[in-house]
Amino acid sequence: MTPSVWAAGLDFLAAALHIAIIIGGPAWYRFFGAGERMARGAEQGHPGPALLTAGIAFALAGFGLYTLSLDGCCGALPWRREVVWAITGVYALRAAAVLGLAPWMTTMRTPFMLGSSLICGLYALVHFWALRATA
Repeated sequence: MTPSVWAAGLDFLAAALHIAIIIGGPAWYRFFGAGERMARGAEQGHPGPALLTAGIAFALAGFGLYTLSLDGCCGALPWRREVVWAITGVYALRAAAVLGLAPWMTTMRTPFMLGSSLICGLYALVHFWALRATA
């Protein structure tokens, strides 16, 4: 498997997990650290939590398609290298912002925020690897 396939696989895995959270309902929102407000909204049948989570899943799936396009899969999507650089930057910024603010902001020190930031940092590294391998 190429680095692009690895990176895209991570994107698709994250997208699938977000869909599973919608299906799993309030308990899954709580387990994955989405917050009590999201879990309560899902319990009360509000569409907001599901729409937000589906939007994130959709974006992550798009990340995966663009990353696969580095290898020539999915046709030649426009600005594929630039978009994957932006995706890499989004993951890196998400990781760095939370980890950088954690010493000063208690809201950034929750297990969800710290764990997801480390995962985003890993995703950024794998996407960078894919970009380097296809340069």
